[in-house]
Amino acid sequence: MTPAARLSAAMDVLDRVAAGGNAEQALTQWARASRFAGSGDRAAVRDLVFTALRRRHSHAALGGGESGRALILGALREAGTDPAALFTGEAHAPAPLSAQETAHLARPVALEGTVALDCPDWLAPQLQASLGADFAPVMQALRDRAPVYLRVNTARGDRAAAQASLAAEGIATRPAPLAETALEVTGNERRIRNAQAYRDGLVELQDAASQALVAALPVRPGQRVLDYCAGGGGKVLALAARARQQLFAHDADPGRMRDLPARAARAGTEVQLLTGPEAAARGPYDLVLLDVPCSGSGAWRRAPEAKWRLTPERLRDLQEIQSEVLDKTMSYVAPGGCLAYATCSVIEAENGARIKAFLAAHPDWRCSFQRRFTPLEGGDGFYLALLTRR
Repeated sequence: MTPAARLSAAMDVLDRVAAGGNAEQALTQWARASRFAGSGDRAAVRDLVFTALRRRHSHAALGGGESGRALILGALREAGTDPAALFTGEAHAPAPLSAQETAHLARPVALEGTVALDCPDWLAPQLQASLGADFAPVMQALRDRAPVYLRVNTARGDRAAAQASLAAEGIATRPAPLAETALEVTGNERRIRNAQAYRDGLVELQDAASQALVAALPVRPGQRVLDYCAGGGGKVLALAARARQQLFAHDADPGRMRDLPARAARAGTEVQLLTGPEAAARGPYDLVLLDVPCSGSGAWRRAPEAKWRLTPERLRDLQEIQSEVLDKTMSYVAPGGCLAYATCSVIEAENGARIKAFLAAHPDWRCSFQRRFTPLEGGDGFYLALLTRR
């Protein structure tokens, strides 16, 4: 594909996302329908799409609209690239610029405030109150692509061994300071899933802040541990590497856990998958981890369309769900056990505010630990609170 044809493909995918589609699914659909596109083409189109979504506010201002075409025009303008040389209409290139587009591109555009930070206007006051002086730097960080991190499975080997194995296959890494198990991939990340270290369960893809969150959990050998909102199971697998425990996983959508048994086998451990009634019946547990449904604001670099689809109503609904999950699972915790509440959000209403509300309603519980991670530390934004009965 020519560079111009890649722009056309990205515009098409962006229009599908604007119509309500999921970015990953839209990219997959385009790739399946475009068998002529090589791996380099697919990677280039993906980068164009995700950059435009992360920077939708500013690219719309620069490009003169929110269509896929306008967002790509905004991206080219930001990069200092003359679109006229690419928008020729020839050989799958975008159609030539209209007079209106040419006029807009000729006018100066001052990017300020929430537009410059690519922050949803309605959410800016909450994010400012939540992040304080870190508001602008965090929002700026969320405009860029997230680093790729690996978790070293210490049940299989140490970080040095993992680095050496990856390096032998041309994958460059460096230790990440957030967690002792974390490696940041600095070269040839697309080779990871075929690497021997990955196939043998020595490394797993996992964000560095997510690893640091797991490292902060109180873990002892022989514990019964339930990951109640397990998703794909990355955190429960990280827990398995810390100590030999009896591990259980549940998710409201069991389909998210379909790969977990195979991943656990590759990592050299076992995780029992439970339905909702089974999770309640198999208790109590020494540790219950709740990575609750949330806005995902700390991970907007990875799922940028979520930034623009979040609404005040949806945020309120999420807070209700978070409180309901806390109230439901506190009875699952054994005496002396711990209820660990986590989000991948940087919004205080989903984090400390939920813990304050829980403690006010349940004075027999206390919070023994809180920690907030932001993208300024390298990984995604996360929040963790450890709750125990008094």
